[in-house]
Amino acid sequence: MSDKKTIKIYLYTRFERMWHWFQACIIIFLIITGLEVHGTYSLFGFQKAVQLHNIAGLTWLGMFAFFIFWLIITNEWKQYIPTSKKLFAVIMYYVRGIFKGDPHPVQKSKGAKHNPLQRLAYLGISALLLPAQMTTG
Repeated sequence: MSDKKTIKIYLYTRFERMWHWFQACIIIFLIITGLEVHGTYSLFGFQKAVQLHNIAGLTWLGMFAFFIFWLIITNEWKQYIPTSKKLFAVIMYYVRGIFKGDPHPVQKSKGAKHNPLQRLAYLGISALLLPAQMTTG
């Protein structure tokens, strides 16, 4: 029998976990109402779907603004600064190392929650995809 104790460490704060689940739910709801607006099926009715879709979109936008505010106030924005350090190693891990059972080249910590590839992805999503989606609806 082992005398080792397991210690739980939460790298992501309660707010970050809640933000993640809020986004997941609201995006699924936006997809459901958006498909109805485009005539794929009828669940709420066209007018109600448009109204719910707009409310959900504005709610998400308000929460996103609060998330940006939270990132600035808590200095968590530093987690999203892109880096090329170990980027190729992470890419090679996802190309072949993950299938061979290799250890991940970048370990998570309180100061570095995202690997270099995730940081680039979040930059692309935040700088390109979200503004395009927000302006086009």
